[in-house]
Amino acid sequence: MAVRPQAIAQAAARLLAASDEGRPVAPVRDLLGERDIDAAYAVQQELTRRRLAAGAVVVGRKIGLTSPAVQRQLGVDQPDFGVLFADMDVSAEAEVPSERLLQPKAEAEIAFVLGEDLADGPLDAARVRAAVEYALAALEIVDSRVADWDIRLTDTIADNASSGLYVLGDRRLGLDAFEPREVTMRMYADGEQVSEGAGSACLGDPLHALAWLARTARSYGDPLRAGQVVLSGALGPMVPAPPGTRIHAEIGPLGTVAAAFSEKFEKRDA
Repeated sequence: MAVRPQAIAQAAARLLAASDEGRPVAPVRDLLGERDIDAAYAVQQELTRRRLAAGAVVVGRKIGLTSPAVQRQLGVDQPDFGVLFADMDVSAEAEVPSERLLQPKAEAEIAFVLGEDLADGPLDAARVRAAVEYALAALEIVDSRVADWDIRLTDTIADNASSGLYVLGDRRLGLDAFEPREVTMRMYADGEQVSEGAGSACLGDPLHALAWLARTARSYGDPLRAGQVVLSGALGPMVPAPPGTRIHAEIGPLGTVAAAFSEKFEKRDA
């Protein structure tokens, strides 16, 4: 049975309330079911539409569920994606603003910046690779509007793939200089190693994740465009990032990317 438009509107309103009020909410799978991917993306698109109407600017996408272990946990066999808005990039900030987050966690990734559209023709491996202008080390600060991270597939898709903020490193490398699948990653919290992994942990190759996204985004009528940033998915386990945490990750030839989280959540009005 198809999910009713009323349920999609109710799910969007619930997640929007979490952002507006600064309080996590109940999962939305009671409205959408646990397997209706199209309904979940319809909620995401509605929330995106509202953000665009309020003046937000889309600058790229993020890919989630690229880890086979996480896919097994949620009972799925494919990634998901969310939208990156310009105000999610906090690379230039002295600190990550903890007050903008509810339940933040950090994961280390490779970010691709596109030099060409991925809109027409075959989106095979060679085409996708050629479209990448350069890559950077990145920290994705994932977040969930769903209380206690109690998520299933439809919850995270509807919630913009559990996106929060992101930080990009300074070193730009073209794909002629390194192979994304071969990089190693180590991530540290307050100087202690808390996560490690490799490019191959991301769907076997972060470029595989990018190709999946290119095809899927086009199928939803909103293909990837030149200049957009794509966060390709975690290279290792994500870790909590409460206020005051200092995170840095070393990602092979892409170098180091770091983020210092502000000490306190700003008190929100009740």
